[in-house]
Amino acid sequence: MHPTSDPGTSPESHTGGPASVAPRGGFRALCSPAVLAGGLTELAWVGAHVLMYPLGTRTEHLRPDLRVRPGGQPPTARALFAADPLAARIPVLLVHGIVDNRSVFTFMRRSLTRRGFAQVCSWNYSPLLHDVARGAAELGEHIERICELTGHERVHVVGHSLGGLIARYHIQRQGGDRRVESLVTLGTPHQGSLWAHVLPTPLVRQLRPGSPVLRELAEPAPGCRTAITAVYSNLDEIVVPTSSGRCDHPDLHARNVLVRGVGHMSLSMHRGVADEVAATLAGIRRPGTSATLATDVA
Repeated sequence: MHPTSDPGTSPESHTGGPASVAPRGGFRALCSPAVLAGGLTELAWVGAHVLMYPLGTRTEHLRPDLRVRPGGQPPTARALFAADPLAARIPVLLVHGIVDNRSVFTFMRRSLTRRGFAQVCSWNYSPLLHDVARGAAELGEHIERICELTGHERVHVVGHSLGGLIARYHIQRQGGDRRVESLVTLGTPHQGSLWAHVLPTPLVRQLRPGSPVLRELAEPAPGCRTAITAVYSNLDEIVVPTSSGRCDHPDLHARNVLVRGVGHMSLSMHRGVADEVAATLAGIRRPGTSATLATDVA
């Protein structure tokens, strides 16, 4: 299975008010080619992920790729880091979502490595985690170990779904902005999800709109140094409403990127999303910018 993209699923950058993601034309819109293609891709990816899941049960240790050296990358990678060649050396940490593991980042990890990032690893938190704050504290401990191992003072974090919320909590509420240079969230319920009312477990209750955890994250966060990019999709079947995937906070350096026709699980394997993540971590995308991003057809 290959990372996918199509002409109708190019990410779009938004820094103003919430974008309208309501379907136009009701049932007719749901039957559009882009939506149907996105739904089928999502089903295929979920099936593949179920098969790969057992392979990701153990946390991956950071092993710098010594083959990646400045000037030794292909032309596309050199162009990505032309403005800041040292950006390729900053460690990148991938954090999965609820009831998942690092296998969800199989394609994203490979994509970032091919684009020239030398130090990419993932972190598995406990499937029995019942508190966002506790997960955030454990994430902070893992980041400290990475900084000690690599000698870098700061890292990048890419979080899928709940993983993005755990990372954001660490940044805002536990001083994690001291270590996290930038955070990219994929399909993260920054404003909660209505589906969280279905399963009354302690952790899932924290994902309900207006929960105490989300109210904490809405509190002032003056001086937060971490740049945040929130990638969200109008076809996300987990984050409902889909606009909840935006990170809108007056004190945060946040940039919201809308991807059309891509399901929740597919965000971590979509080629256009991978391009956006790579450009963000390389410092090409900046908070406060606005653009429409083109992707290649798979």
